[in-house]
Amino acid sequence: MLAPLLLTVFIGALAFAENTAAPTPPNVILVMTDDQGYGDLSCHGNPWLKTPAIDALAANSIRLANYHVDPTCAPTRAALMTGRYSSRTGVWHTVMGRSILRKDEVTMAQAFADSGYRTGIFGKWHLGDNYPYRPQDRGFHEVLIHGGGGVGQTPDYWGNDYFDDTYLHNGQYEKFSGYCTDVWFKAAEKFVEQNRDRPFFAYIAPNAPHAPYLVDKKYSAPFRNAGLPSPLAEFYGMIANIDENMARLESTLVRLGMVENTILIFTTDNGTAAGNDGFNVGWRGMKGSEYEGGHRVPCFIRWPAGHFNGDGAVGSLTAHVDFLPTLIDLCRLKRPANVQFDGVSLVPLFNAPVEKTLGRTLFVHSQRIENPEKWRQCAVMTDHWRLVNGKELFEMGPDLEQTHDVALLHPDVMRQLRGEYEKWWADISTRFDEYVRIELGSPQANPTSLTCHDWHAPIEQIPWTHQLIEKSPNANGFWAVDVLRDGRYEITLRDRPAYVAHRLPAGNARVVVGGAEARQAIGADAESVTFTVPLQAGPTTLQTWLELKDGKSRGAYFVDVKFVE
Repeated sequence: MLAPLLLTVFIGALAFAENTAAPTPPNVILVMTDDQGYGDLSCHGNPWLKTPAIDALAANSIRLANYHVDPTCAPTRAALMTGRYSSRTGVWHTVMGRSILRKDEVTMAQAFADSGYRTGIFGKWHLGDNYPYRPQDRGFHEVLIHGGGGVGQTPDYWGNDYFDDTYLHNGQYEKFSGYCTDVWFKAAEKFVEQNRDRPFFAYIAPNAPHAPYLVDKKYSAPFRNAGLPSPLAEFYGMIANIDENMARLESTLVRLGMVENTILIFTTDNGTAAGNDGFNVGWRGMKGSEYEGGHRVPCFIRWPAGHFNGDGAVGSLTAHVDFLPTLIDLCRLKRPANVQFDGVSLVPLFNAPVEKTLGRTLFVHSQRIENPEKWRQCAVMTDHWRLVNGKELFEMGPDLEQTHDVALLHPDVMRQLRGEYEKWWADISTRFDEYVRIELGSPQANPTSLTCHDWHAPIEQIPWTHQLIEKSPNANGFWAVDVLRDGRYEITLRDRPAYVAHRLPAGNARVVVGGAEARQAIGADAESVTFTVPLQAGPTTLQTWLELKDGKSRGAYFVDVKFVE
């Protein structure tokens, strides 16, 4: 069944290309917000929230009405960037070293850059904070990001709190004025203006409305005044600010005369995080869930210069893995060599009736653990059915709320969808036993800074935010690393980043890496402890211990590793 489907998609894409020749390649702006669900828009019926700018975009866009992502953020970003299922790319969690995109994956930014586009990212990356996994290593020319999965998370600049923060700009820390979302959009608008005479790809990925729910009171006050509780009022206030920025972005495109040849996309990375007090269009589940509300999200695509029907809905089952194949067709990008996409181009659907489908089966799962487990929090999806956790079956036409399990009534469908899952699992799981290793000793990044965000350990052992680290938890884990060259390395242990003055507790420090072990006393008032150890090239693990005088032991939350000679 697969070969005829792919042939149909390919022929449709060729026909599209022949009939819609553009004088210049289109620009692409992809906006993806964080933790905003399908019901967190006024055009989708939210009774409290007003999003006029996004609503206007939706009204003049192709609307993917049955569009799905992963239930959490880093996996969605991996799938979006590669056109491949996230777990296949090494990303199935948001911490624990399992949010790092394998270096042999080809990204959307690389595809655009290889085709002559100028590329920029503004906001959240969340697919690796160390070389060679950073966005500037993966095809982005202009990079303005926070660290980790959110502002205030462990790899982020210490003390950032959404306002007047310090972010990484092309690999260097730089202080910015203003609210985080405003900073991302303003930088993206500057990028657009600077590249108005050449094709560009701008990826705007605000951390909002992800927790912590911090926003100027002028945005949250209307919702508080309407009687909404905290943090829902702040959550909606963050979205109101996003909508305001979308309006400014549109004004910039109009002012520069770029609307007609710019593909503008708005989507989100998982179901809502608003909680039970929010509006979820009646769907079951929220962020992290295998049910519909955890992974079915808004997606609007506008290219108004007569390239496709700008006021049409696509009812067919679609997903994040479809974006890269689709943009390759729309922008006539060079197709990456030796890449097998899990997604397909959606171009044949863009001028088709809403009832037209691709007749496919797609999969989502939530694997927020060290090693993926078969049948864990998963959904097998067709246009008509949802098989949840291999046990429950829902008929999506009459039961969008997923309240009536009809598994016993359709044993043939159960067998078919379970069989589809078995084949999918066998295909994506071939590298589950591999670590995505942080490289040590590279000339492109020496020293390398490690944080406990990427420890391999149970989730309760991961201090993934600055607030958790400030509590000095007795936690530990190891880093999966790859020593690139033989030699002597300096390994420096800290409880804060190097630019923050903070004393280590009294006791002893120990490090084990590559078969080498070293131990020394922590000096009085010392802010760090440095070991010099010989290492051999190759994959290994690195772990540290601070053995305190009160008998407790934990890891150093920040470690710098420098190749010396």
